[in-house]
Amino acid sequence: MPRTFRLTLAQLNPTVGAFAANAAKARAAWAAGRDAGADMVALPEMFLTGYQTQDLVMKPAFVRDAMAAMAALAAECADGPALGIGGPLAEAGALFNAWWILEGGQVRHVLRKHHLPNSDVFDECRLFTPGPMPAPYALSAGGPRFGSPVCEDAWHPDVAAVLRDGGAELLLVPNGSPYRRDKLALRLEVARARVAETGLPLIYLNAVGGQDDQLFDGASFALDAQGRIVAQMAPFEEGLMHLDLRAGASGGWEIVPGTCAPQPEAIEQDYHAMVLGLRDYLGKSGFGKVLLGLSGGVDSALVAAVAADALGPEAVRCVLLPSAYTSPTSRADAEGVAARLGCRLDEVGIEGPRAAVTEALAPLLAGRAPGITEENIQSRLRGLLLMALSNSFGEMLLTTGNKSEMAVGYATIYGDMSGGYNPLKDLYKTRVFAACRWRNAHHRPWMMGPAAEVIPPRVIDKPPSAELRENQRDEDSLPPYEVLDAILERLIEGDQSVAEIVAAGFDRATVKRVEGLLYGAEWKRYQSAPGPRLTTRAFWLDRRYPMVNRWRDDS
Repeated sequence: MPRTFRLTLAQLNPTVGAFAANAAKARAAWAAGRDAGADMVALPEMFLTGYQTQDLVMKPAFVRDAMAAMAALAAECADGPALGIGGPLAEAGALFNAWWILEGGQVRHVLRKHHLPNSDVFDECRLFTPGPMPAPYALSAGGPRFGSPVCEDAWHPDVAAVLRDGGAELLLVPNGSPYRRDKLALRLEVARARVAETGLPLIYLNAVGGQDDQLFDGASFALDAQGRIVAQMAPFEEGLMHLDLRAGASGGWEIVPGTCAPQPEAIEQDYHAMVLGLRDYLGKSGFGKVLLGLSGGVDSALVAAVAADALGPEAVRCVLLPSAYTSPTSRADAEGVAARLGCRLDEVGIEGPRAAVTEALAPLLAGRAPGITEENIQSRLRGLLLMALSNSFGEMLLTTGNKSEMAVGYATIYGDMSGGYNPLKDLYKTRVFAACRWRNAHHRPWMMGPAAEVIPPRVIDKPPSAELRENQRDEDSLPPYEVLDAILERLIEGDQSVAEIVAAGFDRATVKRVEGLLYGAEWKRYQSAPGPRLTTRAFWLDRRYPMVNRWRDDS
C-alpha cells in the first residue's frame, strides 16, 4: 500500500485580539480535520492573534496572553492530528512572528519568520526580530518532511533552498497575504518560481477576512512539482479543504488533485472585497447597522448596494437630505435605489438649517459674493444631521467619496467626509460606474441584497453633480473622469513623473493641476474614514506622504 497523509487546510477569518474566539475557530477546524481523518490541520500566519496586529504585538501583556492561549490550545488538541497555527513567540528578549506545530498536547516545533516584510502595508522590521533559517520537520503520523516558509519567506529563494537541502519533501506556506487587485497572479508567479527551484510541490494557505483597511482574500492553492494548480479554494470565503498526499513510486510526495474553485474577474473580486471589508469592519467593531446619505448620485447608490449586500437591506438606513438645488431627478433616483434594494429611506431637509446658518453668518460675510463657503455649509449640515442620527440610533455612518475625489480633495472635510467607514475609498470613479453595472447584472450567494437590477441605469448614466449650486457638474471643477483617473493612476499607482505622463499624451497643464490637487489634499486624507484596500497604493499605509509639502515635479 502506498504511504498517504491527509492535510486539512483551514482558510479562516480571525479577529485581532480575540484570542478565545480565534482559538475556538482553530479547535473547530482541528475537530473537523480529525473527523475527516486528517494527520495535520493547518491555519494561517498569526491566526491566534489575528493579523495585522501592528504595534499591539509590542505590548508584553498582549504577547503573554497570546502564548498562554497557544499553550491551552495545545493541551485541548492533544488527542488527534497535529495543528499548525501562527502566533507570536517571545523568547530571550526577542519577539518573533512564528508558526507553531502543536502535537500530542505539546509544542513540537516552532518556525520563526526569517524575512520580515517592510514595504506596502507591512512594517514588520519595527515589530519582530528576524528568525534563523528554518529547518524541515516531520510529524509522528509520518508523511512528508515539511518545509514551512512563513509568508514573506516564500518570496525569497534562499529559504526554500535551505529547506530543500535540509531534506524537505513538500513546502507548506502559511500566509497572511492581503488582497489587492490581481494579487493572486503574483502569488502564483512567486510560488511557481519556488517549485521550479526546488522541484517540490507547494501548498499555499492564506487567511481570509477584513482587518481595518486590509482584506485577506484566501484563494489558497496547491501546486504539483511541475507548478500546475491541483487544488484551490474560493476567494473571500471561509472553508476547509482536505488534501491527500501520497508517496510517489519514484520517491518524493505528490498531491492528489482536488477541487479547484473558480477565481472571479477583477471587478467581482473588488466588489466582494468591499462587501466583506464592510461586513467585517462592522461585525468586529460591534456594529450591526449603518446609515448613509443617499443623494441620487452613483457613489451613494453603490455604497447602499454594498451595505445591503454586506448586512442585509433591513440593516441599512438611507437618508435623503434635499436642498433647493436637489433636482426632482435626484430625488426620484434616491427613492428608486432605496426601493430596489429594500432599504429604509428617511428624509431630512436642510433648507431650514441652511437659512439659520446663513443668518448667523450674515453680519460677518456681508458684502462677500456667495461661493465655496456656502456650498460647504450645505455639505457640513448634511454631515451634522447624519452624525446626529448615527448617535441616536447606534448606526455607523458610511461616507461615500470615491478614490478620485479623495485624491484631489473634491470632498468637504467635516461634511460629506463625515463617517466611520468608506467602502469606495480605493475605487476610482470610472470603476464606480463599472461596479454598478456589474452588480446590476450579477448576484452571488454571498450577497444579502436582492437579486435584481438594484441601481437604476439613469443613476449610472447621468452627469455627476454635487448639486450645491445651480446647474453644477463635476466637470466644471475637474477634468473628465476618464482623463482624471488615468492621470491619477499614473501619479499614484505608477509613481510616474509629470514628463512621463505628458509623453503618454496628456495635457501638461492638466497634469500639473491634478498633481497640485493631489498633494494639496493630503491633510484631508489624514482625517478621512478607513476603507478597503483594493490597489497597490491605497491611501494610508501604502502611500505615506507629508501633509506639508512644497515640492512639485517640474519635469
